[in-house]
Amino acid sequence: MTFSEVVEAIKTLSLGEKEEIQFLLEQFLREEQRDKIYQNYLVAKQNEKEGKLKFSSDTDELMQFLEEYRN
Repeated sequence: MTFSEVVEAIKTLSLGEKEEIQFLLEQFLREEQRDKIYQNYLVAKQNEKEGKLKFSSDTDELMQFLEEYRN
């Protein structure tokens, strides 16, 4: 089924069914966002283990870290 077919199928649903789909989509999105946060945590934890993390309270140094990260 294509995306446009899904959209057309949703249009034919009752209001209650559309609300249920909205609820489910919000749940799915939250789960994906949590998974992304967790994956970022695992990467950060691995980077810390490998000594790749840098810490500083100096804003100029933090800006330099960001520039290095972007490149």
